[in-house]
Order: sequence, then structure tokens, then C-alpha cells
Amino acid sequence: MPDERVPADAGRTRAPLPLPHHPVRDALLGLLADLGTVTSTEAARRLSLSSGLCSFHLRQLARHGLIEEAPRRGGGRVRPWRLRDDSPGADGVGVEWGDATGIGTLNRALEDESYRRWLDNRERAPEEWRRDAAFSEVVHLTPDELDEVAAAIRAVLAPYRDRRGRPASAAPVAAVARLFPLLVDPPHGR
Repeated sequence: MPDERVPADAGRTRAPLPLPHHPVRDALLGLLADLGTVTSTEAARRLSLSSGLCSFHLRQLARHGLIEEAPRRGGGRVRPWRLRDDSPGADGVGVEWGDATGIGTLNRALEDESYRRWLDNRERAPEEWRRDAAFSEVVHLTPDELDEVAAAIRAVLAPYRDRRGRPASAAPVAAVARLFPLLVDPPHGR
């Protein structure tokens, strides 16, 4: 069996062909943008997938230069991964204003792509899952209130993020909230 470990310099040059979108890879990139580092075991737990599947796709992302191995803490076989330093949002470059979780431009693009995929394929989902709860509101907030609202949304979602003993019918659901100031154009002639 060939050695499937990624050489230390594997991510230093980009692959000639782009890596096609795949829901597992998209989810892994989102986790890395959110958490900073992740192992295949942790990714599997958070995404309700197998560790082997997550490991395979993490190696694919590394082969295509999107992620790299992070320094290991302690011994053992733990293999943490991180976005490459030159990836969008990896070091805060391109991170949007008010982005308290550190999710940058890359994760926003993944959210948009996931939502487009949902809209395009909704009819293939089981009947009980053919709905979503997308909504939009314009509210008037101060900068401190914006932070308060963001914290309240996170607090509402926290019990559902990594809950143990979740119902068998539970499935991963994207919960996306974007709070940002609307830039009002000045009237013409000023």
C-alpha cells in the first residue's frame, strides 16, 4: 500500500488543475476557517462523518495547496491541519469588519456556494427537509448593540452545535447570520 502521508512541502505549489467542489471539502474548509486547526477525528465528530472520510479529504485539500499540517502538540498520531498562510482569511487578511469569530472571505464564499447548492437541489431532499428558514431584516444598531446581537445569536445556537445524544433525525444545518452596517450613499450633488 503506498504511503498516503503528504510531504512537508506538498502544499508549496498549487496543483495545475483546480480541486472540484465537494460538500465534505467545503465543510472542512469552513471548519478550518472557523476553528483555526482541526484533526480528522475532530472534523468527523463535528460534521457527523467518518474520520477516514475526513482524513481523505483533508489530504486532498493539502495536495492542492489549500491547507497544510499544523504543528503537533504532544506525541501520538494526532495530525492537525490548518489553512495555509496564504489562504484567504488564514491570517486575518480579507476578514470582514465585525467578524468576531475570525471567519473570513473564504468561509463567506463557502456559505454562498452551499446555499446555491441547496436551492438547486432542494427537491431531491426528503420531504420533511425541503424547507429552510432564511430571512432578512434591517435593524438600527449601535456598534455595541451589533456585538450584543451577534453574541445573542451565538448563545441561541450554542446548545445545538456539538450536542451529545442528538436525535437520530438530526442532520447538519447551516446557520448563517451576517450582521454588517449598510453603507448609505450620500444624495447626488454633495
